[in-house]
Amino acid sequence: MALSLGEGGGSRLRRQLESGGFAAGEYVKQLSQQSDGDRDLQEHRQRIQALSEETAQSLKRNVYQNYRQFIETAREISYLESEMYQLSHILTEQKGIMEAVTQALLLQADRDDPALGARRAAADPFLPLSAKEAAASEEGRQRTLTTLLEKVEGCRDLLPESPGKYLVYNGDLVEYDADHMAQIQRVHAFLMNDCLLVATALPNRRGAYRYDALYPLDGLAVVNVKDNPPMKDMFKLLMFPESRIFQAENAKIKKEWLEVLEETKRNRALSEKRRLEQEALPRPAPTPPESTNPFEEDDDEEEEEEEPSAEEEVVDLSLEWIQELPEDLDVCIAQRDFEGAVDLLDKLNEYLGDKPVSQPVKELRAKVDERVRQLTDVLVFELSPDRSLRGGPRATRRAVSQLIRLGQSTKACELFLKNRAAAVQTAIRQLRIEGATLLYIHKLCHVFFTSLLETAREFETDFAGNNGCYSAFVVWARSSMRMFVDAFSKQVFDSKESLSTAAECVKVAKEHCKQLSEIGLDLTFIIHALLVKDIKGALQSYKDIIIEATKHRNSEEMWRRMNLMTPEALGKLREEMRSCGVGNFDQYTGDDCWVNLSYTVVAFTKQTMAFLEEALKLYFPELHMVLLESLVEIILVAVQHVDYSLRCEQDPEKKAFIRQNASFLYETVLPVVEKRFEEGVGKPAKQLQDLRNASRLMRVNPESTTSVV
Repeated sequence: MALSLGEGGGSRLRRQLESGGFAAGEYVKQLSQQSDGDRDLQEHRQRIQALSEETAQSLKRNVYQNYRQFIETAREISYLESEMYQLSHILTEQKGIMEAVTQALLLQADRDDPALGARRAAADPFLPLSAKEAAASEEGRQRTLTTLLEKVEGCRDLLPESPGKYLVYNGDLVEYDADHMAQIQRVHAFLMNDCLLVATALPNRRGAYRYDALYPLDGLAVVNVKDNPPMKDMFKLLMFPESRIFQAENAKIKKEWLEVLEETKRNRALSEKRRLEQEALPRPAPTPPESTNPFEEDDDEEEEEEEPSAEEEVVDLSLEWIQELPEDLDVCIAQRDFEGAVDLLDKLNEYLGDKPVSQPVKELRAKVDERVRQLTDVLVFELSPDRSLRGGPRATRRAVSQLIRLGQSTKACELFLKNRAAAVQTAIRQLRIEGATLLYIHKLCHVFFTSLLETAREFETDFAGNNGCYSAFVVWARSSMRMFVDAFSKQVFDSKESLSTAAECVKVAKEHCKQLSEIGLDLTFIIHALLVKDIKGALQSYKDIIIEATKHRNSEEMWRRMNLMTPEALGKLREEMRSCGVGNFDQYTGDDCWVNLSYTVVAFTKQTMAFLEEALKLYFPELHMVLLESLVEIILVAVQHVDYSLRCEQDPEKKAFIRQNASFLYETVLPVVEKRFEEGVGKPAKQLQDLRNASRLMRVNPESTTSVV
């Protein structure tokens, strides 16, 4: 088998591969023998690849062409089928017309020639004329129903042919979207004596329809829609949980639809009422055999007098409002009239409260229970967090109150609290984070505690008679407070704000928390328990900063007097020391803006008192020991430094200056710290007293080498 790789090799290669006797193994063997190297094999591979792609494209074109021809053929078949259906319908209608004409001619002939009518009646003596007419009417109804089944695809199994089912009315309608009032589709509605069939028109088959929906008349409500040009001649069908809007061709047809629907529903209700009355009628008891014992007759009469009659035990379910109750419930649910639906249920429960349970009552209860489940589902959806959370807690009052009336207090409480938790969480997430931490905390506290206060008041209003739900509210309030503290701590403590900023933020949160005591809800202990860890960490962190700064100043201490250079600076320092509680600072000032104290001791005093003031804003009993130990640790750094300097300094003048600073520290600063701590906490601190006593011992024996601990 020759291998051609030159010009025109593509067509030859195609013929070679398409030949009937092509052998792939032999072809590859010859190709390997005749090729000069890898380059020839690569070129041949590319030719085969190009041929493969060309063949694939050709196959795609053929498939597309065949598919297009198939679609055209199917369309022609559809047209032919539509024509056949139309022809069948025309023949059926012609047949009905001919039968009606024949029947009319026969009746007219019977009237004109009584003898002929007698002979025709004699031919069938068992079928009188009135029965003939009834049979003809029944046959006509069945024939109409059969025609309906032929017109609508997919409804033969849904509408079994039964003697009691017949067509009442039908016509074309246009369906519109209930929300946007946009046209959806053209439909054909078939009203039967017990249901309404809605079918959509097939686009390519005239007079043919496809099944869309079937609605029993028991659960169907018809509502007239007022004309609002250009939308007019409309009416609404309510079938829980959906509703559909249809437009008639004109006002006359719309009126006919509304009238025939109401009339058919009334007839259906009357027939159902008769059926229930027949079932409720007492069955005659079997007559006992007569006894020859004269004494048994008196006993039977006494028993009959004691037993109530069966008619007295039967519940009257033929009342109009009871017959229409399931339908009225559907209308109330569809129109979101929750109060009206629960009122109807309360009326029914009151009526059936002490009545005996019979089979009709059980059937009615089953229908009503289904509506109760539907109503409960709608109310649950109204309270779900997926719904809009606008309007505050008062927007949930309708659904909550109706659930409570339905005996679902626990579910109402759970859903109400979930709804409010989602609302609070959404409000916190939507809160804009400001650059200033304190401004953000003001907004956060306002949003959270206002929502909590509104929720508490609404909860007290809705669940006033359900004391068992209050524990659930307390648990919910604690979890909500945890969510608030997470957002609070993330902004205040995780961002490493200063202790003064943290103290102001905590103070704001406490003030808002106290507002809840107006309604008897005190959550201060909860916010303390949730913040204690973060506050403790902030105090210890700021304590370490003060200690490091004090140690750094101590390492550079030269024990020299302060020169503030200007009277303004001296006046500012006096004011700062007065705000720290040091009232006798003037005795340590000299002439020409000199201060007879070391810069280190003055800076330590201002920093320690500032730490104490900010810490007292954060104070609560759980932090007592943390604050006290931090103060003692800070003071010890300064006291030990002064003690060490007194023992190590040899210059008499510097030693006297150090002793003067020690006197200021021990006699002025430590008492001020102790007094301010006692005022802020409410009780004295033994550790601070011991520290002051140790410093007094050191002043009595200044040459002592014992360090203050």
